[in-house]
Amino acid sequence: MISAITAALFVFVLATAVLTAVLRDVLAAIIVFAAYSLGMAIFYAVLLAPDVAMTEAAIGAGVTTLLLLLTIAKTVRPSTDATFERPSLPGLLVVGAFTAVVLATVPSFPAVGSETAPIWSNPEVSQYYLEHAYKDTGVENAVTAVLAGYRGFDTFGEAVVVFAAGIAALLALQTEVFTGE
Repeated sequence: MISAITAALFVFVLATAVLTAVLRDVLAAIIVFAAYSLGMAIFYAVLLAPDVAMTEAAIGAGVTTLLLLLTIAKTVRPSTDATFERPSLPGLLVVGAFTAVVLATVPSFPAVGSETAPIWSNPEVSQYYLEHAYKDTGVENAVTAVLAGYRGFDTFGEAVVVFAAGIAALLALQTEVFTGE
């Protein structure tokens, strides 16, 4: 059963996502997007995924918001009379169809912590990681051992992508187009 906190977070995240898409003022959209990212971070924490929650809080609510704010600080904000942008009908149809497909799959998910969850259907793998993480990697925390040791190349690839995005953002913010010179 869905708790009141989970339902409230879901409504908050959905509302901030819709507002981010329809707000016409760039600064307002960035602020609402930061609230959306923070809501998602809390949502992940409620769903017992603290590593994903910390990443969402740091990257989504922190770094991305900072880069977006720096971008509008370095560019000229267009003045606009309209507060909200009218969404297009084809876009609404695509988003509605996608939402319907995603919501149709939700009932097939096992409950959080359920013994029918896929992680419990193959306990040998989980047990191996828990028993051998320190011996194989020298790292005491099992989650860190999996991310850094067993999934090292994947984690390295993600770090390269984040680094490249940061460098690209810094380069974009320093060009003549963005500084107005």
